[in-house]
Amino acid sequence: MTVEDIMMLAPVIPVLVIHDVAHARPIAEALVEGGLPALEVTLRTPAALDVIREMAKVEGAVVGAGTVLNPDDVKASVDAGARFLVSPGLTEPLANAAIASCVPFLPGTANAGDVMRGLDMGLTHFKFFPATANGGIPALKALAAPLFKARFCPTGGITEQSAADWLALDAVLCVGGSWVVPAGEPDVAEIRKRAAAAALLPR
Repeated sequence: MTVEDIMMLAPVIPVLVIHDVAHARPIAEALVEGGLPALEVTLRTPAALDVIREMAKVEGAVVGAGTVLNPDDVKASVDAGARFLVSPGLTEPLANAAIASCVPFLPGTANAGDVMRGLDMGLTHFKFFPATANGGIPALKALAAPLFKARFCPTGGITEQSAADWLALDAVLCVGGSWVVPAGEPDVAEIRKRAAAAALLPR
């Protein structure tokens, strides 16, 4: 799969911070059943790599690693079975390692310089982060106009209420959202319900 294939699987890629590996499978199953197959597991917890391994066993799940910061993270994520990589920013060592891994890569960008560096490296799909704090929809519209070859997944501060407004932008293929899976003990029925609603968002 290409990074665009992954971005087009559903309008929302859930951004997951999971502390207990026992929660991995029920959360992944609920998300996939609800219609959100692309899952971003952030490397913010000690359990993250094991969570990726567990979620990768769920039929229909396309599990990626988020908060990928450096070449070591790239290797660890790929070894754990991550099928795509997401970073909060774009550095040359990280980009080179991600490109060399041949795993779809969605680097974080916040300004024109970030996107232009990515385009110079042959990348065309980017995370816009932190989306709301970085100027919101007006900022991305202004950025996407001159950088018309780029496509984006805005992440950071996006809510169930604001997601549709972001998805209405031509340059936006999907959004990253943490609202689908609240923190704490997973309520799989509620997660499935939220995933189903997110899967129906227009774009």
